[in-house]
Amino acid sequence: MAKVLEGLYYSESHEYVRVDGDYGFIGITDYAQNALGNVVYVDMPEVDDEVTAGEEFGAVESVKAASDLMSPVSGTVVEVNEELEDQPELINQDAYENWIIKVALSDKSELDSLMDAKAYAAFCEK
Repeated sequence: MAKVLEGLYYSESHEYVRVDGDYGFIGITDYAQNALGNVVYVDMPEVDDEVTAGEEFGAVESVKAASDLMSPVSGTVVEVNEELEDQPELINQDAYENWIIKVALSDKSELDSLMDAKAYAAFCEK
């Protein structure tokens, strides 16, 4: 069973958002990294890029497959996790600790359409 953390918001495309004030840290879930296998590359947007809820913002590539990253929320990228450029495998070690982008949230009400930990765990079991 994949690890699902309380207090995060989850999308059906297996991204999570950890909210800290007006910012959201976006990454892929433990379920997603487990399904992908060994992550070898993370394609991230640039700082100041806009991301839109439900739209692609990058990709994660593994030895098995490539998977588009879909933003669960809208906002402006304020930071990218540069450690992933040289060590994409950090996502496999701890997907929740190794977020991909940090965004300034433009509409916090979008969080209401995402799943909580309990709903996401049930979604993954289907």
